Amino acid sequence: MAEEDSFSSSATTSQEQEQLENRNLIVPSVAADHHTDDLTEASTTLSGFAGVKLGTGSVKKLVIRNFKDKPLILENYTEEAWQKLKEAVQAIQNNTSVQYSLEELYQSVKNLCSYNLSANLYKQLKQLCEQHIRAEIHQLREYSLDTGPFLKKMDKCWQDHARQMSMIRNIFLFLDRTYVFQISMLSSIWDMGLELFKSYIIRDQNVQSRTIDGILLLIEKERNGEMIDRCLIQRLLSMLSDLQIYQVSFENKFLEETNRFYAAEGRKLVQKKEIPGCLYHIKNLLEEEVDRVRAYLSLNTQKLLIAIVEKQLLGEHLSAVLQKGKDVFEAFYKKDLARRLLLGKSASVDAEKSMLSKLKQECGTAFTNKLQGMFKDMELSKDTMIQLKQYMQNQNIPGNIELTVNILTTSFWPTYIPKEIHLPPEMERLQENFKNFYLSKHSGRKLQWQSTLGHCVLKAEFKKGKKELQVTLFQTLVLLMFNEGDHFSLEEIKMATGLEDRELRRTLQSLACGRARVLIKNPKGKDVEDGDRFFCNEEFKHKLFKIKINQIQEKETVFFSS
Repeated sequence: MAEEDSFSSSATTSQEQEQLENRNLIVPSVAADHHTDDLTEASTTLSGFAGVKLGTGSVKKLVIRNFKDKPLILENYTEEAWQKLKEAVQAIQNNTSVQYSLEELYQSVKNLCSYNLSANLYKQLKQLCEQHIRAEIHQLREYSLDTGPFLKKMDKCWQDHARQMSMIRNIFLFLDRTYVFQISMLSSIWDMGLELFKSYIIRDQNVQSRTIDGILLLIEKERNGEMIDRCLIQRLLSMLSDLQIYQVSFENKFLEETNRFYAAEGRKLVQKKEIPGCLYHIKNLLEEEVDRVRAYLSLNTQKLLIAIVEKQLLGEHLSAVLQKGKDVFEAFYKKDLARRLLLGKSASVDAEKSMLSKLKQECGTAFTNKLQGMFKDMELSKDTMIQLKQYMQNQNIPGNIELTVNILTTSFWPTYIPKEIHLPPEMERLQENFKNFYLSKHSGRKLQWQSTLGHCVLKAEFKKGKKELQVTLFQTLVLLMFNEGDHFSLEEIKMATGLEDRELRRTLQSLACGRARVLIKNPKGKDVEDGDRFFCNEEFKHKLFKIKINQIQEKETVFFSS
């Protein structure tokens, strides 16, 4: 039995005991479940003795059982572990390298939590984060008085904070998912960081006011035509949203400033004598504000913002503007509204209808009847297209062109001069199919095709890749010719398309002399001349897949009041 005793003692030699202590940072008075790996390693070391015969010749197997009690914390381990975690957090906050691996730091957090030290660990971490944030906000208070540098510093402070809290949370993930998760009154480590940042921002009125006033100043500069850093504003406003102070700290003050700005702008408009220019300006301002919302403001701000702009530019001053000449205004507004509706360029249908409501109040029903009729035509056209699709399916009408038709009541819309053109056979068949369908439902009506309003989407394949070209019907007729040949003269294109000379030259100029040159003109030049020849630009390339090729615009008549 003396030999058996020697085996038992070999399993718990002081040297192996020391190895276990060093690996787990605890003294294993008796083994715990989470030290199975260390005990397995000890068992492996002793496996060579398992087959030794004892006394009577029987083989004795050595069995090592798990420790029953929880290990004791190694002396000074709590302080040492926290010191290590503290150094790591401070290194992250100071943007210096962390000396320890994430695995090692994570294990330290897990060990401390295993010994009911979670509450103290959370408290110490919060104090450490609070000290850092307090120091950062104090630096901001003393920072440059210039708006631009201050806002950039504020942005950097926030971006650094978000990045740092993300890294810190990764280290303390075990604490976050166990102790913090189980106590409803505690904020997660990420939310705790947000709350501390928010608390010190709100507490320091100097920093908060300089941030909000700086953002408002940049927005006013943009409204006055200056270029600003939109991305900077977007990030700062996202910060306010994340801190849940966007509405209280920013939006209310922003709307007050908007009201003040457009009240002054409205007074300027009343002084203008040129009605079309005045209304174009109003339209552009509305579109700019919608774009501003899309770029960096909260979508919830849009409705309140547009209401203020409309009130100041239309509600308060519309009567004065319209008194300068209702007839001129109607002609101008109808033409511009028609373009927006037919080309789908309206920034907001609700804004258009709101404008119509204002006009009705100011000018009466007779003034707005035609404008309302234009909206009604667009809605009826959508229903007609649904019926047309069903009709073509029932009739088994083949074709690979998707046709959309807007049916316009002549008396509602501006006057358009019809132009004769030569359509490809497949397009002619589509028009004929639509005519048969429509007249079968509305007998006695007369259809007149307005080719000047036609638009198409062409799928084109170049050497550099496939593209979708958004073009006018006239541009379409020219481009489709290059499916049948490599090059054509001005006279040949004119003969094939039926376009009148001035319209054809503008169309070719847009395709061969503009920014997106899908055709090549020989000889080169900005204008289209007699004898010019046109080639398909096989090497055409563009960063976008969908490309809109704008038509060269004719000079429009400008209306002035007397």
